[in-house]
Amino acid sequence: MGYPGKNHKQYATPKRRFEKTRIEDEKQLVIDYGLRNKRELWKAQSVLRKYRAAARELVALRSAGTSPEEYQKKRDQLLNHLYRYGLVGENADVSDVLALKVEQQLDRRLQTLVLRKGLARSPKQARQFITHGHIAIAGRRVTIPGYRVERSEEAEITYYGSSPFTNDVHPERSRIARAGVR
Repeated sequence: MGYPGKNHKQYATPKRRFEKTRIEDEKQLVIDYGLRNKRELWKAQSVLRKYRAAARELVALRSAGTSPEEYQKKRDQLLNHLYRYGLVGENADVSDVLALKVEQQLDRRLQTLVLRKGLARSPKQARQFITHGHIAIAGRRVTIPGYRVERSEEAEITYYGSSPFTNDVHPERSRIARAGVR
């Protein structure tokens, strides 16, 4: 069974270790999203794998002839969860879940959203601001760059109250503003 306090791996490594195209694609994603290492990318891929498995299970339930109420309930649970995290649209279907890409998952990370909101100049700076405690969601400090932001929390991402970046005359704020103008 194992010790319950012990952390377990949250990802699966690639089956082919030295596949050139996969390595190049992963390297580009790590650079674009400012990830610390490929492990963060593999975690996002594992989460998507779980969503796709749930969608395939739904397709199997529908074709197996289970009750329409049970199928509808499970379908609504999955789609509502994915909608809440901003991975699918409001009128999504099971086929949309199967078509999800890892980029969509990485776009919902706090680090990426801080950069997109213009609170940082680069993905690396966004990561630094988060780990140093300068970013808050709804007034609560969040220090995890990989935090998955829900759709309802997205508008509440700001600088933390006691952070020096809340001051509009802070020199870094003017640099960020100039970088956003370009």
